[in-house]
Amino acid sequence: MDSWREAECKRSHDPFYKYNSHDERNSKAVGDAFIWVHEPVIVGAGPSGLAVAACLMEKGIPSVVLERSDCIASLWKHKTYDRLRLHLPKQFCELPHMSFPTCFPTYPTKHQFLAYLETYARQFNISPVFHQTVECAFYDRDLSMWIVKTRRTDKEGEEEAMTSYICRWLVVATGENADIVVPDIEGIGEFKGPVVHTSEYRRGDVFREKKVLVLGCGNSGMEICLDLCDYNAHPTLVVRDSVHVLPRDILGRSTFGLSMWLLKWLPIRAVDRFLLFVSWLTLGDTSQHGLERPHLGPLELKAVSGKTPVLDVGTLAKIKSGNVKICPAIKRMMSHGAEFIDGRAENFDVVVLATGYRSNVPSWLKERELFSENTGLPRRPFPHSWKGERGLYAVGFTQRGILGASTEARRIAHDIHQQWRCAAKSVGNPLKNSITTAVERDLLHTCTGD
Repeated sequence: MDSWREAECKRSHDPFYKYNSHDERNSKAVGDAFIWVHEPVIVGAGPSGLAVAACLMEKGIPSVVLERSDCIASLWKHKTYDRLRLHLPKQFCELPHMSFPTCFPTYPTKHQFLAYLETYARQFNISPVFHQTVECAFYDRDLSMWIVKTRRTDKEGEEEAMTSYICRWLVVATGENADIVVPDIEGIGEFKGPVVHTSEYRRGDVFREKKVLVLGCGNSGMEICLDLCDYNAHPTLVVRDSVHVLPRDILGRSTFGLSMWLLKWLPIRAVDRFLLFVSWLTLGDTSQHGLERPHLGPLELKAVSGKTPVLDVGTLAKIKSGNVKICPAIKRMMSHGAEFIDGRAENFDVVVLATGYRSNVPSWLKERELFSENTGLPRRPFPHSWKGERGLYAVGFTQRGILGASTEARRIAHDIHQQWRCAAKSVGNPLKNSITTAVERDLLHTCTGD
Protein backbone atom coordinates (compact mmCIF):
# COMPACT_ATOMS: atom_id res chain seq x y z
CA MET A 1 0.00 0.00 0.00
CA ASP A 2 1.55 3.34 -1.00
CA SER A 3 1.76 6.33 1.35
CA TRP A 4 -1.19 8.09 -0.28
CA ARG A 5 -3.51 5.09 0.34
CA GLU A 6 -2.14 4.61 3.85
CA ALA A 7 -2.75 8.23 4.79
CA GLU A 8 -6.22 8.12 3.18
CA CYS A 9 -7.08 5.09 5.28
CA LYS A 10 -6.06 6.91 8.46
CA ARG A 11 -8.03 9.97 7.48
CA SER A 12 -11.19 8.04 6.63
CA HIS A 13 -11.33 6.61 10.14
CA ASP A 14 -10.40 9.80 11.96
CA PRO A 15 -10.48 13.14 10.11
CA PHE A 16 -8.61 14.72 13.02
CA TYR A 17 -6.19 11.88 13.43
CA LYS A 18 -3.27 12.69 15.66
CA TYR A 19 -0.10 12.92 13.64
CA ASN A 20 2.89 11.69 15.62
CA SER A 21 6.51 12.52 15.05
CA HIS A 22 9.69 12.34 17.03
CA ASP A 23 10.83 15.61 15.44
CA GLU A 24 10.50 18.45 17.96
CA ARG A 25 9.58 20.95 15.28
CA ASN A 26 6.41 18.93 14.60
CA SER A 27 5.25 18.74 18.21
CA LYS A 28 1.78 20.05 19.01
CA ALA A 29 -0.24 21.24 21.94
CA VAL A 30 -3.20 19.19 23.13
CA GLY A 31 -6.37 20.24 21.32
CA ASP A 32 -4.74 21.34 18.08
CA ALA A 33 -6.86 20.58 15.02
CA PHE A 34 -5.56 18.40 12.20
CA ILE A 35 -7.39 18.88 8.91
CA TRP A 36 -7.02 16.50 6.00
CA VAL A 37 -7.22 18.46 2.75
CA HIS A 38 -7.81 16.60 -0.51
CA GLU A 39 -7.28 19.80 -2.46
CA PRO A 40 -4.14 21.90 -2.92
CA VAL A 41 -3.42 24.36 -0.12
CA ILE A 42 -2.54 27.88 -1.27
CA VAL A 43 -0.80 30.19 1.20
CA GLY A 44 -1.69 33.79 0.40
CA ALA A 45 -4.88 35.40 -0.93
CA GLY A 46 -3.26 38.15 -2.96
CA PRO A 47 -3.56 38.37 -6.75
CA SER A 48 -1.13 35.44 -7.22
CA GLY A 49 -2.98 33.12 -4.86
CA LEU A 50 -6.34 34.05 -6.38
CA ALA A 51 -4.96 33.37 -9.86
CA VAL A 52 -3.89 29.83 -8.93
CA ALA A 53 -7.19 29.12 -7.18
CA ALA A 54 -9.14 30.30 -10.23
CA CYS A 55 -7.04 28.28 -12.68
CA LEU A 56 -7.55 25.18 -10.54
CA MET A 57 -11.29 25.82 -10.33
CA GLU A 58 -11.44 26.09 -14.11
CA LYS A 59 -10.16 22.52 -14.19
CA GLY A 60 -12.67 21.34 -11.61
CA ILE A 61 -10.21 21.32 -8.72
CA PRO A 62 -11.14 23.21 -5.53
CA SER A 63 -8.47 24.55 -3.18
CA VAL A 64 -8.00 25.80 0.36
CA VAL A 65 -6.61 29.34 0.45
CA LEU A 66 -5.03 30.45 3.73
CA GLU A 67 -4.66 34.17 4.42
CA ARG A 68 -3.16 35.82 7.51
CA SER A 69 -5.15 39.04 7.09
CA ASP A 70 -8.90 39.70 7.15
CA CYS A 71 -9.41 40.14 3.40
CA ILE A 72 -8.07 39.27 -0.02
CA ALA A 73 -5.24 41.42 -1.43
CA SER A 74 -4.50 42.87 2.02
CA LEU A 75 -1.37 44.63 0.77
CA TRP A 76 -3.43 46.57 -1.76
CA LYS A 77 -6.27 47.25 0.66
CA HIS A 78 -4.42 48.11 3.85
CA LYS A 79 -0.86 49.09 2.90
CA THR A 80 -0.97 51.32 -0.19
CA TYR A 81 -1.38 55.07 -0.63
CA ASP A 82 -4.71 56.45 -1.81
CA ARG A 83 -3.59 57.92 -5.13
CA LEU A 84 -2.06 54.65 -6.32
CA ARG A 85 -2.93 53.45 -9.80
CA LEU A 86 -1.65 50.44 -11.68
CA HIS A 87 1.64 51.46 -13.24
CA LEU A 88 0.97 49.24 -16.26
CA PRO A 89 -2.07 49.23 -18.56
CA LYS A 90 -4.93 47.06 -17.36
CA GLN A 91 -4.51 44.44 -20.10
CA PHE A 92 -1.12 43.55 -18.59
CA CYS A 93 -2.58 43.24 -15.08
CA GLU A 94 -5.49 40.89 -15.72
CA LEU A 95 -5.74 37.63 -13.85
CA PRO A 96 -6.45 34.44 -15.84
CA HIS A 97 -9.91 33.92 -17.31
CA MET A 98 -11.34 37.38 -16.51
CA SER A 99 -10.74 40.78 -18.12
CA PHE A 100 -11.13 44.19 -16.55
CA PRO A 101 -14.43 45.96 -17.22
CA THR A 102 -14.30 48.03 -20.40
CA CYS A 103 -15.42 51.08 -18.43
CA PHE A 104 -12.22 51.02 -16.36
CA PRO A 105 -9.51 53.47 -17.47
CA THR A 106 -6.24 52.32 -18.99
CA TYR A 107 -4.56 52.67 -15.59
CA PRO A 108 -7.15 51.59 -12.99
CA THR A 109 -7.12 53.12 -9.53
CA LYS A 110 -6.33 51.17 -6.40
CA HIS A 111 -10.03 50.95 -5.54
CA GLN A 112 -10.97 49.79 -9.04
CA PHE A 113 -8.32 47.08 -8.88
CA LEU A 114 -9.63 45.91 -5.51
CA ALA A 115 -13.17 45.82 -6.90
CA TYR A 116 -11.89 43.71 -9.79
CA LEU A 117 -10.24 41.26 -7.37
CA GLU A 118 -13.40 40.98 -5.25
CA THR A 119 -15.43 40.21 -8.36
CA TYR A 120 -12.79 37.71 -9.46
CA ALA A 121 -12.97 35.85 -6.14
CA ARG A 122 -16.77 35.66 -6.36
CA GLN A 123 -16.66 34.59 -10.01
CA PHE A 124 -14.51 31.57 -9.19
CA ASN A 125 -16.08 30.84 -5.80
CA ILE A 126 -12.84 31.49 -3.92
CA SER A 127 -13.46 31.74 -0.16
CA PRO A 128 -10.16 32.02 1.72
CA VAL A 129 -9.80 31.03 5.36
CA PHE A 130 -8.84 34.37 6.92
CA HIS A 131 -6.82 35.14 10.06
CA GLN A 132 -4.62 32.08 9.43
CA THR A 133 -0.95 32.89 9.97
CA VAL A 134 1.31 30.08 8.80
CA GLU A 135 3.81 29.32 11.54
CA CYS A 136 5.60 26.58 9.62
CA ALA A 137 5.18 24.21 6.71
CA PHE A 138 7.23 21.09 6.10
CA TYR A 139 7.16 17.88 4.10
CA ASP A 140 6.57 14.68 6.05
CA ARG A 141 8.45 11.91 4.29
CA ASP A 142 6.61 9.14 6.14
CA LEU A 143 3.21 10.34 4.97
CA SER A 144 4.49 11.86 1.72
CA MET A 145 2.39 14.90 2.60
CA TRP A 146 2.88 18.57 3.39
CA ILE A 147 1.98 19.73 6.90
CA VAL A 148 0.98 23.40 7.08
CA LYS A 149 0.65 24.62 10.67
CA THR A 150 -1.30 27.83 11.19
CA ARG A 151 -2.32 29.92 14.16
CA ARG A 152 -5.56 31.82 14.04
CA THR A 153 -5.92 35.32 15.49
CA ASP A 154 -9.45 36.40 16.35
CA LYS A 155 -10.91 39.88 15.88
CA GLU A 156 -9.65 40.97 19.30
CA GLY A 157 -6.12 39.94 18.41
CA GLU A 158 -6.12 36.94 20.74
CA GLU A 159 -4.23 33.91 19.48
CA GLU A 160 -6.06 30.61 19.37
CA ALA A 161 -5.05 26.98 18.98
CA MET A 162 -2.92 25.75 16.12
CA THR A 163 -4.44 24.08 13.08
CA SER A 164 -2.45 21.72 10.87
CA TYR A 165 -3.52 21.25 7.27
CA ILE A 166 -2.32 17.99 5.72
CA CYS A 167 -2.13 18.15 1.95
CA ARG A 168 -0.48 16.66 -1.10
CA TRP A 169 0.10 19.97 -2.92
CA LEU A 170 1.34 23.22 -1.40
CA VAL A 171 1.35 26.48 -3.37
CA VAL A 172 3.37 29.34 -1.86
CA ALA A 173 1.70 32.57 -2.96
CA THR A 174 2.86 35.00 -0.28
CA GLY A 175 4.92 36.86 -2.88
CA GLU A 176 7.86 39.21 -2.84
CA ASN A 177 6.09 41.84 -0.73
CA ALA A 178 5.19 39.98 2.46
CA ASP A 179 7.23 41.95 5.02
CA ILE A 180 8.40 45.55 5.01
CA VAL A 181 12.08 46.44 4.67
CA VAL A 182 13.38 48.93 7.24
CA PRO A 183 16.98 50.00 6.53
CA ASP A 184 19.56 50.24 9.27
CA ILE A 185 20.40 53.95 9.36
CA GLU A 186 22.83 55.37 11.87
CA GLY A 187 21.05 57.59 14.37
CA ILE A 188 17.52 56.81 13.19
CA GLY A 189 16.49 56.21 16.79
CA GLU A 190 17.54 59.73 17.72
CA PHE A 191 15.22 61.39 15.21
CA LYS A 192 12.39 63.13 17.09
CA GLY A 193 9.83 63.21 14.28
CA PRO A 194 7.63 60.45 12.86
CA VAL A 195 9.28 57.69 10.80
CA VAL A 196 6.66 56.20 8.46
CA HIS A 197 6.99 53.28 6.06
CA THR A 198 5.04 53.53 2.81
CA SER A 199 2.84 50.70 4.10
CA GLU A 200 1.45 53.25 6.59
CA TYR A 201 1.31 56.24 4.23
CA ARG A 202 -2.12 57.11 2.82
CA ARG A 203 -2.01 60.72 1.62
CA GLY A 204 0.00 63.86 2.22
CA ASP A 205 -2.61 66.06 3.89
CA VAL A 206 -1.28 65.20 7.36
CA PHE A 207 2.16 66.51 6.30
CA ARG A 208 1.00 69.85 4.94
CA GLU A 209 3.76 72.51 5.13
CA LYS A 210 6.15 69.99 6.68
CA LYS A 211 9.62 69.09 5.44
CA VAL A 212 9.53 65.40 4.54
CA LEU A 213 12.57 63.24 3.82
CA VAL A 214 11.67 60.35 1.48
CA LEU A 215 14.10 57.42 1.34
CA GLY A 216 13.85 55.37 -1.83
CA CYS A 217 13.51 56.52 -5.43
CA GLY A 218 11.46 53.70 -6.92
CA ASN A 219 7.96 54.15 -8.25
CA SER A 220 6.45 54.43 -4.76
CA GLY A 221 8.99 56.96 -3.49
CA MET A 222 8.62 59.09 -6.60
CA GLU A 223 4.83 59.06 -6.49
CA ILE A 224 4.70 59.84 -2.78
CA CYS A 225 6.84 62.91 -3.44
CA LEU A 226 4.28 64.00 -6.03
CA ASP A 227 1.46 63.39 -3.56
CA LEU A 228 3.26 65.44 -0.90
CA CYS A 229 3.61 68.33 -3.34
CA ASP A 230 -0.12 68.21 -4.06
CA TYR A 231 -0.72 68.80 -0.34
CA ASN A 232 1.82 71.64 -0.07
CA ALA A 233 4.41 69.61 1.81
CA HIS A 234 8.13 70.02 1.04
CA PRO A 235 9.66 66.66 0.07
CA THR A 236 13.33 65.80 -0.31
CA LEU A 237 14.09 62.56 -2.14
CA VAL A 238 17.16 60.52 -1.17
CA VAL A 239 18.74 58.96 -4.27
CA ARG A 240 21.53 56.56 -3.34
CA ASP A 241 21.94 54.73 -6.65
CA SER A 242 21.50 55.34 -10.33
CA VAL A 243 17.95 55.01 -11.62
CA HIS A 244 16.15 54.84 -14.96
CA VAL A 245 13.22 57.23 -15.28
CA LEU A 246 11.03 56.62 -18.33
CA PRO A 247 7.84 58.32 -19.51
CA ARG A 248 4.79 56.23 -18.67
CA ASP A 249 3.52 56.65 -22.24
CA ILE A 250 5.30 57.08 -25.59
CA LEU A 251 3.49 58.32 -28.70
CA GLY A 252 0.13 57.58 -27.14
CA ARG A 253 1.06 54.03 -26.17
CA SER A 254 2.20 52.70 -22.83
CA THR A 255 5.97 52.42 -22.55
CA PHE A 256 5.62 48.88 -21.23
CA GLY A 257 3.29 47.76 -24.01
CA LEU A 258 5.47 49.33 -26.69
CA SER A 259 8.55 47.66 -25.20
CA MET A 260 6.87 44.24 -25.21
CA TRP A 261 5.90 44.71 -28.86
CA LEU A 262 9.38 45.83 -29.91
CA LEU A 263 10.99 42.86 -28.14
CA LYS A 264 9.19 40.57 -30.58
CA TRP A 265 11.33 41.98 -33.39
CA LEU A 266 14.44 43.51 -31.83
CA PRO A 267 17.12 42.45 -29.33
CA ILE A 268 16.80 43.83 -25.83
CA ARG A 269 19.70 46.28 -26.18
CA ALA A 270 18.20 47.79 -29.32
CA VAL A 271 14.91 48.33 -27.51
CA ASP A 272 16.80 49.87 -24.59
CA ARG A 273 18.53 52.33 -26.90
CA PHE A 274 15.17 53.32 -28.35
CA LEU A 275 13.66 53.83 -24.88
CA LEU A 276 16.58 55.93 -23.71
CA PHE A 277 16.49 58.08 -26.85
CA VAL A 278 12.75 58.75 -26.49
CA SER A 279 13.21 59.43 -22.77
CA TRP A 280 15.92 61.97 -23.54
CA LEU A 281 13.60 63.69 -26.05
CA THR A 282 10.61 63.81 -23.70
CA LEU A 283 12.17 64.08 -20.25
CA GLY A 284 15.57 65.59 -20.97
CA ASP A 285 18.84 64.69 -19.29
CA THR A 286 17.81 63.39 -15.87
CA SER A 287 21.42 63.43 -14.64
CA GLN A 288 21.26 67.23 -14.54
CA HIS A 289 18.70 66.88 -11.78
CA GLY A 290 20.54 64.31 -9.65
CA LEU A 291 19.12 61.20 -11.31
CA GLU A 292 22.06 59.42 -12.91
CA ARG A 293 21.20 56.57 -15.26
CA PRO A 294 22.74 53.07 -14.83
CA HIS A 295 25.20 51.78 -17.41
CA LEU A 296 22.82 48.99 -18.39
CA GLY A 297 19.63 49.87 -20.23
CA PRO A 298 16.29 49.71 -18.38
CA LEU A 299 15.12 46.37 -19.78
CA GLU A 300 18.52 44.69 -19.52
CA LEU A 301 18.90 45.93 -15.95
CA LYS A 302 15.46 44.56 -15.09
CA ALA A 303 16.38 41.19 -16.60
CA VAL A 304 19.73 41.02 -14.77
CA SER A 305 18.89 42.46 -11.35
CA GLY A 306 15.11 42.71 -11.16
CA LYS A 307 15.34 46.48 -10.65
CA THR A 308 12.29 48.12 -12.19
CA PRO A 309 12.58 51.47 -14.01
CA VAL A 310 10.51 54.37 -12.72
CA LEU A 311 7.55 55.27 -14.92
CA ASP A 312 7.13 59.01 -14.48
CA VAL A 313 3.63 60.28 -13.68
CA GLY A 314 4.61 63.88 -12.98
CA THR A 315 7.30 63.77 -10.31
CA LEU A 316 10.13 64.70 -12.66
CA ALA A 317 8.47 68.03 -13.44
CA LYS A 318 8.32 68.74 -9.69
CA ILE A 319 12.02 67.89 -9.43
CA LYS A 320 12.87 70.25 -12.28
CA SER A 321 10.84 73.05 -10.70
CA GLY A 322 12.54 72.59 -7.35
CA ASN A 323 9.40 71.48 -5.52
CA VAL A 324 11.09 68.13 -4.91
CA LYS A 325 14.73 68.31 -3.83
CA ILE A 326 17.26 65.56 -4.52
CA CYS A 327 19.90 64.52 -1.98
CA PRO A 328 22.51 61.74 -1.95
CA ALA A 329 22.68 58.90 0.56
CA ILE A 330 22.29 59.61 4.26
CA LYS A 331 25.39 59.48 6.42
CA ARG A 332 23.46 59.64 9.69
CA MET A 333 20.24 60.85 11.19
CA MET A 334 20.13 63.48 13.90
CA SER A 335 17.44 64.50 16.35
CA HIS A 336 15.87 67.03 13.98
CA GLY A 337 17.25 66.12 10.58
CA ALA A 338 19.87 64.29 8.53
CA GLU A 339 23.48 64.60 7.46
CA PHE A 340 24.24 63.43 3.91
CA ILE A 341 27.40 61.86 2.52
CA ASP A 342 28.28 65.06 0.67
CA GLY A 343 28.54 66.92 3.99
CA ARG A 344 25.22 68.73 3.80
CA ALA A 345 22.91 68.72 6.81
CA GLU A 346 19.25 69.69 6.85
CA ASN A 347 16.33 69.65 9.26
CA PHE A 348 13.22 67.57 8.59
CA ASP A 349 9.90 67.05 10.30
CA VAL A 350 9.08 63.58 8.97
CA VAL A 351 10.86 60.60 7.40
CA VAL A 352 9.05 58.35 4.91
CA LEU A 353 10.69 54.99 4.17
CA ALA A 354 9.93 54.01 0.57
CA THR A 355 12.30 51.08 1.00
CA GLY A 356 10.03 48.31 -0.20
CA TYR A 357 9.25 44.79 0.91
CA ARG A 358 10.75 41.32 0.94
CA SER A 359 9.68 37.70 0.99
CA ASN A 360 9.09 36.04 4.36
CA VAL A 361 9.15 32.45 3.07
CA PRO A 362 12.38 31.38 4.88
CA SER A 363 10.75 32.20 8.23
CA TRP A 364 8.09 29.50 7.88
CA LEU A 365 8.79 27.11 4.99
CA LYS A 366 11.13 24.31 6.08
CA GLU A 367 12.47 23.63 2.61
CA ARG A 368 15.67 24.80 1.00
CA GLU A 369 15.59 23.36 -2.52
CA LEU A 370 13.09 25.62 -4.29
CA PHE A 371 13.57 28.79 -2.23
CA SER A 372 16.77 30.60 -1.31
CA GLU A 373 17.30 30.90 2.42
CA ASN A 374 18.83 34.36 1.95
CA THR A 375 16.41 36.10 -0.41
CA GLY A 376 13.25 34.07 0.09
CA LEU A 377 12.93 33.87 -3.70
CA PRO A 378 13.10 30.80 -5.95
CA ARG A 379 16.64 29.71 -6.72
CA ARG A 380 15.92 29.06 -10.38
CA PRO A 381 15.16 31.97 -12.71
CA PHE A 382 11.93 32.50 -14.60
CA PRO A 383 10.40 30.56 -16.33
CA HIS A 384 11.66 27.61 -14.25
CA SER A 385 10.93 29.05 -10.81
CA TRP A 386 7.34 27.89 -10.32
CA LYS A 387 7.82 24.20 -9.50
CA GLY A 388 9.70 22.46 -6.73
CA GLU A 389 9.78 18.85 -5.59
CA ARG A 390 7.08 16.68 -3.98
CA GLY A 391 4.12 18.90 -4.84
CA LEU A 392 5.60 22.28 -3.88
CA TYR A 393 4.92 25.31 -6.08
CA ALA A 394 5.74 29.03 -6.08
CA VAL A 395 3.81 31.88 -7.69
CA GLY A 396 4.42 35.62 -7.68
CA PHE A 397 8.15 35.62 -6.93
CA THR A 398 9.61 36.36 -10.37
CA GLN A 399 9.63 40.19 -10.19
CA ARG A 400 7.43 40.16 -13.29
CA GLY A 401 4.29 41.48 -11.69
CA ILE A 402 0.79 40.17 -12.21
CA LEU A 403 1.54 39.18 -15.80
CA GLY A 404 4.28 36.80 -14.66
CA ALA A 405 2.15 35.44 -11.81
CA SER A 406 -0.71 34.70 -14.21
CA THR A 407 1.62 32.69 -16.44
CA GLU A 408 2.84 30.68 -13.45
CA ALA A 409 -0.70 30.14 -12.17
CA ARG A 410 -1.72 28.47 -15.42
CA ARG A 411 1.34 26.21 -15.34
CA ILE A 412 0.76 25.23 -11.72
CA ALA A 413 -2.90 24.42 -12.33
CA HIS A 414 -2.04 22.31 -15.38
CA ASP A 415 0.63 20.38 -13.48
CA ILE A 416 -1.62 19.70 -10.48
CA HIS A 417 -4.45 18.69 -12.79
CA GLN A 418 -2.29 15.96 -14.33
CA GLN A 419 -1.54 14.55 -10.87
CA TRP A 420 -5.15 15.00 -9.74
CA ARG A 421 -6.33 12.78 -12.59
CA CYS A 422 -3.78 10.11 -11.70
CA ALA A 423 -4.77 10.27 -8.02
CA ALA A 424 -8.44 9.95 -8.97
CA LYS A 425 -7.69 6.73 -10.82
CA SER A 426 -5.69 5.23 -7.94
CA VAL A 427 -7.78 6.17 -4.88
CA GLY A 428 -11.09 7.30 -6.32
CA ASN A 429 -12.07 10.70 -7.61
CA PRO A 430 -11.24 13.31 -4.91
CA LEU A 431 -14.27 15.29 -6.06
CA LYS A 432 -16.49 12.48 -4.80
CA ASN A 433 -15.13 13.09 -1.31
CA SER A 434 -16.41 16.67 -1.20
CA ILE A 435 -18.98 15.76 1.47
CA THR A 436 -16.26 14.48 3.78
CA THR A 437 -14.20 17.58 3.08
CA ALA A 438 -17.16 19.81 3.92
CA VAL A 439 -17.62 18.01 7.24
CA GLU A 440 -13.95 18.53 8.05
CA ARG A 441 -14.25 22.25 7.31
CA ASP A 442 -17.25 22.48 9.62
CA LEU A 443 -15.14 20.89 12.32
CA LEU A 444 -12.39 23.41 11.55
CA HIS A 445 -14.81 26.29 12.05
CA THR A 446 -15.94 24.79 15.34
CA CYS A 447 -12.38 24.38 16.61
CA THR A 448 -11.14 27.81 15.52
CA GLY A 449 -14.26 29.83 16.21
CA ASP A 450 -14.33 31.23 12.66
